[in-house]
Amino acid sequence: MRIGFVGLGAMGAPMARNLHRADRLAGVWNRTADKATALAAELGCQAYPTLAALATDCDAVGICVSADADLRDVVAGLRPGLAAGKIVIDFSTVGAGTARAVHAQLAADGIGFLDCPVSGGIEGAKQGTLAIMAGGDEPVFERARPVLEAVGRKIAHLGPSGAGQATKATNQIMCAGIIQAVAEAMAFAHAEGLPLERVIDTLGQGAGSSWYFVNRAPYMAKGRYPAGFRVRLHEKDLKICREMAAAHGARLPVVESTLAEYAALIRDGHGDEDISTIYRAKSALFTDAGPGA
Repeated sequence: MRIGFVGLGAMGAPMARNLHRADRLAGVWNRTADKATALAAELGCQAYPTLAALATDCDAVGICVSADADLRDVVAGLRPGLAAGKIVIDFSTVGAGTARAVHAQLAADGIGFLDCPVSGGIEGAKQGTLAIMAGGDEPVFERARPVLEAVGRKIAHLGPSGAGQATKATNQIMCAGIIQAVAEAMAFAHAEGLPLERVIDTLGQGAGSSWYFVNRAPYMAKGRYPAGFRVRLHEKDLKICREMAAAHGARLPVVESTLAEYAALIRDGHGDEDISTIYRAKSALFTDAGPGA
């Protein structure tokens, strides 16, 4: 199966590189054409002039874009080149309802669609170790498995269309709580005068450790927050979680408190920093603010 890839941002570009290493990548397309041209030159593949041309030449199309509207626009652009039996794999994080709607539209023409949001950050995208949460028809998932294995390590079919996005929403709620807890703990450790690097090294082996603690507490200790998972993107995801929870009549305190802190960070110009920048807000709880506060 040869795949074309759409969306060459911080996650999409390394995923495309891994597909190339697996000899699966036919070509790329990006809204900013220069990114597609540069990556195609690097990998020796084709930068397609249109989405339809890419879809025509490929057995499957992978997508990694930022929002629901972006996904709908890309699928509309692909449609003239899609035929029965082809597969569209969406690695973006969008609403489960959007995934179900796109699935229904494409299924009417015999085109497969999988919602396959990912977790693991830029590190996982570069290393090909992403966790992939798939929703959609199981036979389509099995056909697409070799492509998924080129970009991920843990790959699970969670159920019908929308199940992948619902699982990703679950993940994003967990991430909100974990990053808040890590930031509060680090601000507390700083206020107590502890050596932060040794704290991270020690507690990274303890019961309270997590991926975020091991990989993002060092950002907090240094007061630097290079863009990994940007505040703006997690805010977008948590708004999806809020809408999905509201459909069940629920309001989630962790989601709401995180959104409130993100709104303040974005207002203060930190929206394009990694979400570990929430340490700024937690440090402000203490009289002696931590580094980067």
